Amino acid sequence: MTELSLWKDNEIGREDSVMGAGHRDDKASLGPEQLASLGHHKFPSALTHSPNEIWKKGGRVFSVLLGINLVLLSCTLVSGGAFHEIKLHDYDVFFMLTIVMLIAIIWMLFYLVRTSRHRDAIPCKDAHAGPIWLRGGLVLFAVLTLVMDIFKTGYYSSFSHCLTAIKITYPIVQAVFVIVQTYFLWVSAKDCVHVHLDVTRCGLMVTLTTNLAVWMSAVTDESVHKAQLKNPNGTHRTCKWHMKGNCSSESCSCDGKLCSVFHDGYFWMYPFNIEYSLFASAMVYVMWKNVGRLIDHHTNPMHHLTFKLFKKSFFVGAILGFLVLVTGIGVLIVYEIQVNKNNPAGKKDQALMMYYIFNIVCLGLTSLASIGGSIVYRFDKRDMDRHKNPTRTLDVALLMGAALGQYAISYYSIVAIVASMSRDTISALNLTCSLLMIAQHTFQNIFIIEGLHRQPPEVENKMDSQQKDLYGLTFVNVNAVSLRVPDSGSALPSATPPALAIQAPSEVIQSIKVSKKVNWRRRFLKEVSSFLLLCNVILWIMPAFGARPQFDNERELKFYGYPMWAAIVDICLPFGIFYRMHAVASLLEVYIMS
Repeated sequence: MTELSLWKDNEIGREDSVMGAGHRDDKASLGPEQLASLGHHKFPSALTHSPNEIWKKGGRVFSVLLGINLVLLSCTLVSGGAFHEIKLHDYDVFFMLTIVMLIAIIWMLFYLVRTSRHRDAIPCKDAHAGPIWLRGGLVLFAVLTLVMDIFKTGYYSSFSHCLTAIKITYPIVQAVFVIVQTYFLWVSAKDCVHVHLDVTRCGLMVTLTTNLAVWMSAVTDESVHKAQLKNPNGTHRTCKWHMKGNCSSESCSCDGKLCSVFHDGYFWMYPFNIEYSLFASAMVYVMWKNVGRLIDHHTNPMHHLTFKLFKKSFFVGAILGFLVLVTGIGVLIVYEIQVNKNNPAGKKDQALMMYYIFNIVCLGLTSLASIGGSIVYRFDKRDMDRHKNPTRTLDVALLMGAALGQYAISYYSIVAIVASMSRDTISALNLTCSLLMIAQHTFQNIFIIEGLHRQPPEVENKMDSQQKDLYGLTFVNVNAVSLRVPDSGSALPSATPPALAIQAPSEVIQSIKVSKKVNWRRRFLKEVSSFLLLCNVILWIMPAFGARPQFDNERELKFYGYPMWAAIVDICLPFGIFYRMHAVASLLEVYIMS
């Protein structure tokens, strides 16, 4: 790191810490000679940290510690409330979630009012944060979460005579929280706020941990519900929070038809609520990283990407992906009917074989597509985007971290099948599927991360057009003539011989060939991205909406035992489900940038 970059970082940190007091450095007042001489001077302040800079780091650490403590408290209450043997009441969990959601609502309203009234609250915005497709997905999941809250409110209202008031209040508060947060993230996701820095960091961290607490409660509730349905012993060691009292008493039973509709309806909506909480958590984290950040749009340019779905595409990837998606939905419907009904063991094995065969084909195709896309990237001449981008850093971290959940399940399955010496067809298919699952996650992560770090084509085209406008010529043979551009920036004088502005025919043909190769590569990358996107959609739908071959296939259950295997699946599978939806969002960005 040079002395100039050290000085710039120190200046940015100092400006970050004083923006709340309304002071700003007027860099535009420096003359050209002063700016040119910056690199020749030494700045001893780069080696020391001012008290404001130290407190800025202390404010971040304090907000992180606050978030860690809230997450641990939420995890303790949520996990303890899921088990019937633990003397922790379910309304304790709902009370804690309601309180933190109310605090987050109050803070988000304060933020919106304060930043709208303060003129210099947001001096710059992060162009990479909160893209339109991410905010659109957030709105979609928010609407479906509100539908879930309606079902949940109706279901709890059916037991108003035997339930505490907090259970009916919780879904109502959650609905208000979802509405306020969705609007807050829609209008403020790109903000680099410079007022009330420490309060803003703590408020964003409380909002982040609130979403994680809601996510943990939804995942635990759904996992307990699925575990009750898949428990082979018929003894329910766990009970749902809202029905916890029913484990020992039938005074609060769901007998009406409308009650059953509400119950089944809000469980079907749980996957969307889970994804909404994770989407919101990611966007809030990026806002937290951008608090006090100064962005120089000359060194960190804004890439205005446009979504052109029907331009320069052969639709091969989209058509194949759509066929895989439709086939997967059909396989899921047949699988759920055959497995969950009281059918003979033969039909259950046929459903498992069908499920594994579809996954093997889908994972094999996506692995090959990812490998092909990664090979094409080796010949792509686009520069790597090395600018600071908190959104991209978070995307890569989430992809790598969430993949660990599916890695864990696959390795546990491989060990169980190999160690038990199973030789039947289902075990062979399960082993093949587990191996392909590991390979597919690895190759797909390489392809996505490679695509996210590439410069968009628009940047190169813009640079080429600027060079053409600078010289006023279409082709310039730099070996034949040396052009001097006037200080005024105008085109060449008319006295320039026209013959000098014409390239040799061989060079023109070569440039056309290179352009065709570039277009072919980019079209191939778009086809691969669209195919992988649709395949990840169906790979998200199948486990999110009830497919649990980990419990229907008894090989792992017999090897590890129900308590251990249920704990492994319930902990790791939510991360695998989240990986698929996050991969869809990342692949959409790769598609647009291709």
